[in-house]
Amino acid sequence: MASMSPPIHDLRQHDEAATHFYLDVRCLICRFLGFIFGTETFGNHQQQQFPRKPENMERQSSFSRDLGHAAAETYLITRLTFTLLRYLGVGYRWYTRLVALACYALLLMPGFLQVAYCYFFSSQVRRSIVYGDQPRNRLDLYLPTNTNGPKPVVVFVTGGAWIIGYKAWGSLLGLQLAERDIIVACVDYRNFPQGTISDMVKDVSQGVSFVCNLIDRFGGDPNRIYLMGQSAGAHISACVLLEQAIKESRGESTTWSVSQIKAYFGLSGG
Repeated sequence: MASMSPPIHDLRQHDEAATHFYLDVRCLICRFLGFIFGTETFGNHQQQQFPRKPENMERQSSFSRDLGHAAAETYLITRLTFTLLRYLGVGYRWYTRLVALACYALLLMPGFLQVAYCYFFSSQVRRSIVYGDQPRNRLDLYLPTNTNGPKPVVVFVTGGAWIIGYKAWGSLLGLQLAERDIIVACVDYRNFPQGTISDMVKDVSQGVSFVCNLIDRFGGDPNRIYLMGQSAGAHISACVLLEQAIKESRGESTTWSVSQIKAYFGLSGG
């Protein structure tokens, strides 16, 4: 009766691959712990003391050392990633799709760079205006070049799966609407795990309050304010309106009113 066990050389190759993968992971962990504890290697070895170099030479050598470490860690993580994918049996088709995705991202890069340049250097963008006491309580204002008369205002809450939301994600929308004489306020808020959904709703509500009470200082019309949210931002915006309506129905003191919002737009959610 023929044996169904795999050939011995296949088992050896499998064991060698697993051993190399284990050693690479162990090396990465040791380097990571060494970085945390400020040593080149993690262990009980004492570093040899050398005469102190001039400050400028230390700064250059430190930068070179950090750059070398970053390159080494990037190479190690990349090699570990491909080793893990090969160990999991990911085939040639997956690699080709990954390369195609990378090429697609490169093709989109000029557009992203153009938007990023306008975001950081355009005189129409007022970045990181403080509206609350939390570190993420900031908003960006996109102002039209035409300053004749009060402008309609869109309060935009970006998405990001409640964990990677950021006000700059709305820069393209803000720039496009600003060209059409519409002021856009992109509200930033705390993400998980820095905050819960309640914290996010509170942050956005404070941002809406800021716009409702102070947007006239920037040329906005307080009687034409629209609320828009995308994905997770649409969910948070809807919760903001609902919570505000409940507070008003109970007669609680509020800094803004739902009636000040002319319309609500939920994109990809809400």
